[in-house]
Amino acid sequence: MKIETLLAQAGIHRDPQTGAISTPIYQCATFSHPALGKSTGYDYSRTANPTRSALESVLQEMDKGERACAFASGIAALDATLRLLPSHSRIVVTEDPYGGTIRLLEHFYKTIGITPLYVDTSDTDATIKALQEEGVKALFLELPTNPLLKVAEISKLSEAAHKKDCIVIVDNTFLTPYLFRPLEHGADVAVYSATKYLGGHNDLVAGTVTTKSEALGNRLAFIQNATGASLGPMDSWLLLRGLKTLALRIEQQQANAQKIAEYLRNHPRIKKVYYPGLIDSEGHTRLKQQANGFGAVLSFEVTEPERIAAILEKTKVFSFAESLGGVESLITYPVAQTHADVPEDTRQRLGINNSLLRLSVGIENAADLIADLENVL
Repeated sequence: MKIETLLAQAGIHRDPQTGAISTPIYQCATFSHPALGKSTGYDYSRTANPTRSALESVLQEMDKGERACAFASGIAALDATLRLLPSHSRIVVTEDPYGGTIRLLEHFYKTIGITPLYVDTSDTDATIKALQEEGVKALFLELPTNPLLKVAEISKLSEAAHKKDCIVIVDNTFLTPYLFRPLEHGADVAVYSATKYLGGHNDLVAGTVTTKSEALGNRLAFIQNATGASLGPMDSWLLLRGLKTLALRIEQQQANAQKIAEYLRNHPRIKKVYYPGLIDSEGHTRLKQQANGFGAVLSFEVTEPERIAAILEKTKVFSFAESLGGVESLITYPVAQTHADVPEDTRQRLGINNSLLRLSVGIENAADLIADLENVL
């Protein structure tokens, strides 16, 4: 089936006893056994739950992987993935990822011997050179990066990483399997903050991981059970419901984002716009060759940073809030929110400065969104 059909059909035909179109919410912790030594396949909901199983089945099909696991948050999903790495190893990491990724690497994994090696992964040669460093066992990429929307060559970097026996992890939160499937481009693991586009309504927190191989998937499922970061049945159901409209939402959101990016780049109070959908954007051609769209997140720098506070306070359609990917449009100040844990000198070097704002564009009418920005700019 095409992905639009797969998404719309998410979770149905899972209850043959009643024929329920919506997957039931199995809101229970434990399951009775038919007899000693026998199981229905479900024993305890941390290990497996029928609602989560229905969700994980759809996730696996979406990314065309061998196994998928649903976690209590995107960071929990990334944490489980990083536990695949051997101790005292190094991981090449895109230099401008989500701030929570840096926090996890710097304040936890670094202390237990997993050392990040940051590089501009849009620079293919520099990334391949970094993979040659001693002890490197993995490559972590975001496509595109957050919040500067840089674009890596996933296939080429995956090939180079595999030659060094490194696993390739791609955070595909911004594009989702609707626009891009990392496993088809050489990645071993696709990670998502399902809180964002997969859920799509800002009403749950979740994370997912899909693996290219069954062996990796089985290891992740063991970690999921052992560490207890499994997604609960209610949130699994909410995520299943959200997936049904993913295709429709993404199409509207990225169409809106394109119009807003075109508007902003011609505005006298905007210094620079970061959005790969702009034809003269640095990552435009590269992303177009890999994905079926450009997503709905964009960033921009204002010419007068002293006006940032007023902009954030006075928007009426855009909500000043963290996160992204919901049907509602959000405006975020990365320096004070998503990337506050990144050292200031690093932020300045990367261009995550006090002039930068990030938009998560929703499904509202584009004219209303542009009018809201015009009012505050």
